[in-house]
Amino acid sequence: MKIWMIIACMVFGLTLQAQEVVFKEVTYQVKGNKILKDGTDVTKVLSVEDQEQIKEAFSIKKAELEKAKVEAEKAKKEAKVEADKAKEEAKRVKEENKKTEAALKKKEEERKAKEKVLKNEEKEQKKQAKELKKAQKEQKKAEKALKAKEKAKANFEKASEKHEDAIAKYEKLKNKGKLSPVDETKSLEKIEKLKEKAEKAKGKL
Repeated sequence: MKIWMIIACMVFGLTLQAQEVVFKEVTYQVKGNKILKDGTDVTKVLSVEDQEQIKEAFSIKKAELEKAKVEAEKAKKEAKVEADKAKEEAKRVKEENKKTEAALKKKEEERKAKEKVLKNEEKEQKKQAKELKKAQKEQKKAEKALKAKEKAKANFEKASEKHEDAIAKYEKLKNKGKLSPVDETKSLEKIEKLKEKAEKAKGKL
């Protein structure tokens, strides 16, 4: 746009000076067949030779002006082509930037989505680890309880067996008449103690 304005100013300046011709250090204006000096017609005052030289100089200047106009028009067209190219390039760059921004935005969204999935996976893993720990704790507790129950059962069976053995031994000795009153008292006390022990073991089942 600036180039066009400069060209227009140059053409305008040349147009203003187009009718002026400097001949023998004097400025003349040529309008049609008339030659003016400071606005006064001096055609008849000048010799035919001077008139021809002034008109010839005017013709040369006019041709130069036409050439300058043509060049100015050419420069104007070239400037327009360059401006259009620059405009197209700017448009292309803008589109490229737009595509790049869209691609970056998409990548960022994908990254955030992956981050979210990873975060959820970590959360799920922590939850599963917590549940596993809880299950292991429950299992240990159940194993401990089972062990205690088995021990209590074994103790009860052992105590019951001792009690039954003591009764059988007492009955055997009593039937054979081999128990003195002291031995009988001791045996009965022993049987009672073993009975209490078996009942206590049964209570722990």
